[in-house]
Amino acid sequence: MITGELKSQIDKIWNDFWTGGISNPLTVIEQFTYLIFLKQLDDKQILIEKEIAMLGGSNKKPIYAESQKELRWSYFKDKDPETMFDLFRRPQRHLNDLTVFDFMKTLGTDGGKFSEYIKGATFMIETPKLLDRVVQQIDKLPLDNRDTKGDLYEYMLGKIAEAGTNGQFRTPRHIIRMMVELTQPKKDDTICDPSLGTAGFLVAAGQYLQDTQPDWFLEKEFRDHFNSSMFNGLEIDPSMMRIASMNLQLHGMENPNLIGGSALAENNGISGQFSLVLANPPFKGALDYDEVESSLLQVTKTKKTELLFLALILRMLKLGGRAAVIVPDGVLFGSSGAHKNIRKELVENQQLQAVISMPSGVFKPYAGVSTAILLFTKTNSGGTDNVWFYDMQADGYSLDDKRNLLVTEAALEQCFTEPESILEEVKGKCDIPNILMDWHTINQKHSAEDFTDRTQKSFLIPKSDIVANDYDLSINRYKEIVYDEVVYEKPQVLLAEIKALDQKRREAMEALEKMLE
Repeated sequence: MITGELKSQIDKIWNDFWTGGISNPLTVIEQFTYLIFLKQLDDKQILIEKEIAMLGGSNKKPIYAESQKELRWSYFKDKDPETMFDLFRRPQRHLNDLTVFDFMKTLGTDGGKFSEYIKGATFMIETPKLLDRVVQQIDKLPLDNRDTKGDLYEYMLGKIAEAGTNGQFRTPRHIIRMMVELTQPKKDDTICDPSLGTAGFLVAAGQYLQDTQPDWFLEKEFRDHFNSSMFNGLEIDPSMMRIASMNLQLHGMENPNLIGGSALAENNGISGQFSLVLANPPFKGALDYDEVESSLLQVTKTKKTELLFLALILRMLKLGGRAAVIVPDGVLFGSSGAHKNIRKELVENQQLQAVISMPSGVFKPYAGVSTAILLFTKTNSGGTDNVWFYDMQADGYSLDDKRNLLVTEAALEQCFTEPESILEEVKGKCDIPNILMDWHTINQKHSAEDFTDRTQKSFLIPKSDIVANDYDLSINRYKEIVYDEVVYEKPQVLLAEIKALDQKRREAMEALEKMLE
């Protein structure tokens, strides 16, 4: 968590971009990302030079040649704005005459994972004054601390939500964290998000392991797994791929396996590779059949992306693999054959464990669509017994476009770390601690009989009931509403009361008339 002072620094950088003419939130974040990367490159070069000075050599390849000194952050940050800007935007006079920005795009794998996705990047800072202002402020940020620099970047990404409707559907961080807590990543997990976005799910999974299992990082085998094969993602948007790779890098995940292109495309043959999938796939999209990988259509023949992604996730999972996936409510009760087929697949052939219904305001200001989280395990042999339903009515934030925090930041943190101790304080404002505690109780198979009351927020539904309801998974199909009995007076009594009131009105009018005589 970053302090108020650091938040102010990021707010100032953001505002400088906006007043400097860059108003698209994603463009701001991209330009911010490029400059952070340039500073990191120079920081790595400085460490290599220190190693050479102390030890007489280094097994690390230098990033900059001596002739490229003016392209380094430590050189151009001290120049006047016009000179600095010229180093970024000057015309190329000969083959080796690179700008600072062009040099960054020549590194390939030598520059780390981020530089693999830099092709197509564009430098869009148009004035020397803006460039100098932003460089000087980034230079003051504590980017040598992994936790702080990761939090700083996440705070900057959070500005996407504050910017309003810009086409980007960013999953709230506390919802992501709740999904990670529900699935509890394991030591040997291979984790994937097939609709990567800014990599929020992968970052949260990595943070969960760092916070809860610090001893694992003392083992070389686990560190190698964490840094190379544990985190995987697919993303169709090159801009988001760059942002995601930087987000992961700043959070200490140096070499994630990220794949560009459509996850649903015919050329995506990923099958049975992952033990945990965390995702918020695109809603309301539609593809032509010839654009979709054929095996997905065998599970459910549809053009709807939200259904195709569920089929894809099932294919990507290993046997025994788990998934937590956000879906629009229509997936739960849609009457088309495709909707029914995917629900039947989850209930009959896999193990559907939970449906957490979320309030419609969770994704504001993007959209007011109602959503749910599906938790399931791939078995290919069934296993659904009882399905746990939770009617989540509050997530700690207001459910309007402003999404103001209704509890303190400390209380929201406590919802995850000490859910039992915070129940009373957040009652009616945040259901997250109740969700985590009930899920833990049901998984431990303790007091499962306590979840039979369908008038409560949390209850279990037998598979037989779901089958009888044509595999409908909407919570309203099963939740029982208790109505308070309202007793009305008999009409004769009401008429008598009306006559009495009318008599009083007449007497009042007569009294008023006498006063005016």
